[in-house]
Amino acid sequence: MIDVDRLPTLETPRIRLRELAEGDIDALFALFTDPQMMRYWSRTAMTERDEAVAHLAQVRAHHAGKSAFEWGIERREDARLLGTCTLFHLDRQNMRAEIGFCLRSDFWKQGFMSEALAALFGFAFGTLKLRRLEADVDPNNENSLRILARLGFRQEGLLRERWSVGGGIQDTAFLGLLAREWQAERVA
Repeated sequence: MIDVDRLPTLETPRIRLRELAEGDIDALFALFTDPQMMRYWSRTAMTERDEAVAHLAQVRAHHAGKSAFEWGIERREDARLLGTCTLFHLDRQNMRAEIGFCLRSDFWKQGFMSEALAALFGFAFGTLKLRRLEADVDPNNENSLRILARLGFRQEGLLRERWSVGGGIQDTAFLGLLAREWQAERVA
């Protein structure tokens, strides 16, 4: 169990990572129906607004159980929800967690996700005192691989035919980042 009672708001110059709320349902539905964003996701795109409602309920249940924490990525200038980032499969004994992230495709290549992940990693390695973060990425998702490499992640393996999504089979590139590597980059 991770000792976080309330999901903190994390601020960067252009974005805010904040708790998801009822008012985000339509934005979540738009995010998880974006065909470009969903191309590399580990499940098919949402088709009904009720799926976004269920997603928010699941996010809240995971947070209450301290098994996962998902933030909305909000643009500060207009409070628009751009995407989400998540810490999940939290393992206190081994001081590690997995990360997940998504961003609406109309906001790609503008640096928003790099800002969001840097804030998330600071929280994970600082506040939560995790030792390791892991990412499971479709090897064809060049944008995500590039962002993670820029932030210090290293590819540690390839898991062949790991996911079955929408009738297709996908491999997984498995990546890791250690707290000491992240902290060394911040000092340099």
